Amino acid sequence: MDHDDLKDEWKDAREQADLERRLRHAMQRKPAPVGLKQRVLATARERRQHRHGRIWIFQRLAATAVLAAAFGGFAAYRQHEEHEKEVQRGEEATRQVLTALRITNKTLDRVSTRLAENSR
Repeated sequence: MDHDDLKDEWKDAREQADLERRLRHAMQRKPAPVGLKQRVLATARERRQHRHGRIWIFQRLAATAVLAAAFGGFAAYRQHEEHEKEVQRGEEATRQVLTALRITNKTLDRVSTRLAENSR
């Protein structure tokens, strides 16, 4: 090995040692900046509150939609029930009218028969 090769090896060794020293220094534990814990906790709390706020709004909107659907369904059911009652009342009235017409028809037949008998 010649002198230049040795110089290059020493240079490489010094560079590697310098790199390792800088890495050790960079990896050493350092105290956290003053107030870091409070800032981190405050940020987490704000995110949680913001997320909770969105969830709260979504829950209220969902509850409103469910209540609106329930009341709408109830109103439609009541309207259907009222319609059914009206149909039943109409059918009953029709039956009563037909019964009255049958009675009237029989009565008129009897009157007509008596009149025919009296005219003879």
